[in-house]
Parts: sequence; C-alpha cells; structure tokens
Amino acid sequence: FVFKLTVAKQQDHFFQAAYLEERDAWVRDIKKAIHRIEGGQRFARKSTRKSIRLSETINLSALYLSMKDPEKGIKELKLEKDKRVFNHCFTGTCVIDWLVSSSSIRNRKEGLLLASSLLNEGYLQPAGDTSKAAAEGLSDTPFLDLSEAYYYFPDSGFFCEGYSSDDDVVQKEEFRGTIVKQGCLLKQ
Repeated sequence: FVFKLTVAKQQDHFFQAAYLEERDAWVRDIKKAIHRIEGGQRFARKSTRKSIRLSETINLSALYLSMKDPEKGIKELKLEKDKRVFNHCFTGTCVIDWLVSSSSIRNRKEGLLLASSLLNEGYLQPAGDTSKAAAEGLSDTPFLDLSEAYYYFPDSGFFCEGYSSDDDVVQKEEFRGTIVKQGCLLKQ
C-alpha cells in the first residue's frame, strides 16, 4: 500500500498506508490539492467547526471514543452490497440513530451536521460508492443518513472483499532507496 510523490525539486517521497482504501483516499486527496493549486486556487483547509457552526461544547474526540465503545458504541458489522463484503463498518443511519439515542443531538438534521464534522475531521471514513460520492461533494451533505451509505472508523481494521479501486490508478514500480522516516499517515 505504498505510493510515491515526486516534488518539484525532483525528490521522491514514499508513503505507506495501512490498507488499500486508505492509500486510495490519500492519493485522491493529494491529487485534489495539486489540481486546485495548479488551477490557481488557494488550498487551505478550513476548520469544520467554523464552516458548519458546530457548538464549542462538542468535543469530537470524546464523541469518537464514545462511538467506539464496545459496550455502548456503534456496532461494527459485516455488510454486503453489489457483490462486495464490507467488514468492520456501519451505515449512516446507524450513526445518526446512535447520536440521537446518546442525547448528543436533538434531531436528525443536527445529527447530519455532527456526523459531517466527524467525517471531515477524519473520525469517520466513507466505505463504498454511495458514501464516497457524498464525501467528494456529489451530494447536499458530505455524510448521508442512509442505510446504503457505509462508513468505518479509521483504526477499525476495515477491509472490503471483492473490490479493487479503479478511482485512482497507482502505477506499480520497484521502490529503491533508504527509508528516511518511518511511521503512520494521519489525516488531519
């Protein structure tokens, strides 16, 4: 799950993701950033809290930990769609239902805002074509309150059987050189 990024100074940087979908998401996001910069647009990440007027009292990190709680959190399931099996994931409807039942929000509309914040900040990841399309801006909201929209926790061990991403073609080549710094990619 390695990809190479060559910068203007002809320096090669190699990145390794934990799994295929994470690698593809990184490649897609980097390509978007390059496209925006080359098009003369500024590329700056805005705070989700400011862009959707999220209450200052909401702690997304604490909420995420509650969602992952094995006893009271969102249950990770094995879901099937279009002859593909999604492991360690859950539906958008499950997230909104959980937020309502945990009294984190007052209604489903508010839940969409909060779930979109969790998605934008990297606490949730889209899995499957429906949720990925919404996250890429092809829907009114980045997060969908639908039973056919699948999501997963980034550190859950999510994987999809019977699927290889055709969104971004990453050329295979032999990697040479020394490792300058080794670690994990964190999307922030």
